[in-house]
Amino acid sequence: MGAALAAPQTGEPTVSRPAGRMRRPVVVTGLAGLAVGALVLLTPAFLVFQTTKLGWAGVAHVVFRPLVGQLLWNTVRLVVAVTVLAAAIGLATAWCVERTRLPGRGAWGVLVVLPIAIPEFVMGYAWQSAFRTVHGYLGSVLVMTLSLYPFVYLPVVAALRRADPGQQEVAASLGMGPVATFFRVTLRQVRPALLGGCLLVALYLLADYGAFAIMRYQTFTTTIFTELQLGFNAPAASALALVLVLLSMLLLAGEFLLVHRGRYERLGSGVAREGRRASLGRAAIPVLAGFGVLVVLGVGIPAGVLVYWMLKGSSTTLPPASILSAAAHTVAYAGAAAAATTVLAIPVSVLAVRRRTRLGMALDRVAHLAQGLPGVVVGLALVSFALSYLPALYQTSWVLLAAYAVLFLPLALVAVRSALMAASQRVEEAARSLGARSAKVFFRITLPAIAPGLGAAFALVFLTTATELTATLLLRPTGAETLATQFWYYATNLSYGAAAPYAALIVLVAGVPTFLLTRRLGALAGGSHP
Repeated sequence: MGAALAAPQTGEPTVSRPAGRMRRPVVVTGLAGLAVGALVLLTPAFLVFQTTKLGWAGVAHVVFRPLVGQLLWNTVRLVVAVTVLAAAIGLATAWCVERTRLPGRGAWGVLVVLPIAIPEFVMGYAWQSAFRTVHGYLGSVLVMTLSLYPFVYLPVVAALRRADPGQQEVAASLGMGPVATFFRVTLRQVRPALLGGCLLVALYLLADYGAFAIMRYQTFTTTIFTELQLGFNAPAASALALVLVLLSMLLLAGEFLLVHRGRYERLGSGVAREGRRASLGRAAIPVLAGFGVLVVLGVGIPAGVLVYWMLKGSSTTLPPASILSAAAHTVAYAGAAAAATTVLAIPVSVLAVRRRTRLGMALDRVAHLAQGLPGVVVGLALVSFALSYLPALYQTSWVLLAAYAVLFLPLALVAVRSALMAASQRVEEAARSLGARSAKVFFRITLPAIAPGLGAAFALVFLTTATELTATLLLRPTGAETLATQFWYYATNLSYGAAAPYAALIVLVAGVPTFLLTRRLGALAGGSHP
């Protein structure tokens, strides 16, 4: 029988268990984690395998041609411009909502998040159909900035809510002005969240296809998609995809180095209270005008254009059967992908957080590599793999769900890992000391404790799956159209009226998890904020 032991370093009880009873759940969790790691590593491994078919001369011909230089220039200047603009807008709006006495800040806090429920290809469709001059580089910068700044706003808001206001008050008491306090204290407090948001924006730009195709702006993803769809040249597309993967890894490494250059330790947990909000004074009117312009550009124009095309578009059709079928496929795929991905995130999180094994840490890092894999790259790898080795699975829902799991596992990991870190181990250890088996402890104690995190992971993956386009275009089974693919069919044929109902339904389906995630953010803040 196991005996409970005391841990003199921390005062928390630990439990010794018989080796046989411990080994089985550890082995099961480890095997599940290895299966997840193999699924994620399949994509880069198969891309390398496909590229080797070209030979060194072929790879040099594909990679070192003038087109790749142009794609690099297009991609780098787009990533720099949109990331800087999204960081500035996200940081400024988050600070105004959280740290000032902005009139109507509760409503503004909801309105500035709403663009996250509008897929970037729907945003591009709305702007391009309303203003034909919005295209190319400048049009892409406008559309992607309006679509992606919430990815900076949300983590910065969460960081501001967790930050100890005492540090700003101490700085003010020492004579530091508001501007100096912002740059020397507040900005340092939110720096990891700001950099994390910028990384998400940059990776999203590398991965996106739909908006750039609508804006007629050539990037790596549009070229890879063309190589695969029109040229059926999987090896050449794989070589270009590896360049994209390299860019993603450089971004991940850069963010890691920047975050770990500073020190963010606190001596204590701080005081759970709101800080004193700053008065905007005469700046209130221009700040309110800026919020109004941002909401009109990011929400008002897309919503207005959708309504216009549904009511006035000459090509508007409302085939109920097609819309209902596409909506059913969208919800079914999003629900299945969200459930499967959330389940896959559990063993990896347990190994990394509870067991703290090297295997768990390695699997966690490997899974996050997928964050830099565009949908077209994952789709290309899985299409080639299925055709070569598992033809029976080609164009089945299983391959599509596997792609969704690879693409969105990092999102689920963030939520599940956070929930596990917040859940106390003492109750689990007490249950084991009373003779409960590990499986029973997990299902009766651990699982209920992390249920909110599992719910957040499900909502996050559901939202992103419902608005995913590129992998769905490549991997969907024949006849299983989703709202996104049906919208894409009509939008690329300039049938704006026919595309509008599908776009509106995408926004509606994505709006529900967006609302739940916004509520979840409020709950994390203690419910005292909008």
